[in-house]
Amino acid sequence: MTTAGQEIKNVVLVHGAFADGSGYRGVYDRLTAQGYRVSIVQNPLTSLEDDVAATTRVLDLQDGPAILVGHSWGGTVITEAGVHPKVAGLVYVSALAPDAGETTAQQYEGFAATPDFVIEVGEDGYGFIKPDMFKVGFAADADDADAAFLRDSQVPINMSVFSTPVQNAAWRDKPSWAVIATDDKAFDQEMLQHMAKRIGAEITNVPASHALYATQPGVVADVIATAARKAADAG
Repeated sequence: MTTAGQEIKNVVLVHGAFADGSGYRGVYDRLTAQGYRVSIVQNPLTSLEDDVAATTRVLDLQDGPAILVGHSWGGTVITEAGVHPKVAGLVYVSALAPDAGETTAQQYEGFAATPDFVIEVGEDGYGFIKPDMFKVGFAADADDADAAFLRDSQVPINMSVFSTPVQNAAWRDKPSWAVIATDDKAFDQEMLQHMAKRIGAEITNVPASHALYATQPGVVADVIATAARKAADAG
């Protein structure tokens, strides 16, 4: 879809692992107040294929070009789903960005471990963040009540998704932006910076935890609005 001379007013938000789309409420409120039409994908977190299908389903409903946003695992999802013709630009929010043929797990290779981000995996292969490590590992800059809600509303992810290679890398053909939490305990900081630079993203760094999509909604919304303007101009 060409966006030449066409204002981009659609935004599609994709959440990551261990969460649902409700954490985007602050981003949603800010963008809708600016006149954007915002849709939030609810990933089942059962497989890459299922999450891409859920995202594609929402993209199909857009009435024009859209900015596609992914947090954390959602970055892998938008990397695959972002080849959709309605996607005009991509925003990675402390997010994974594999290349075609790569797995999500490969993105961690060569980077430091994250001891504060502890995943407990059940016999069925689904993982949760260890409850007593949740705030420090996922949402250190959230207040205690919000962190507790995020902890207690966790959505488990099928851990096998991290070994599933992506077939397409939308960032190779679509302009990209990255919002990186500099206090993220889920990813090594060098890993986040490396991925964002590799895809040629315009990077915004913000002092925040991994839950920056919820705790720094103003910064995230501003980057999305910038992406919408610049993608329209470039189209």
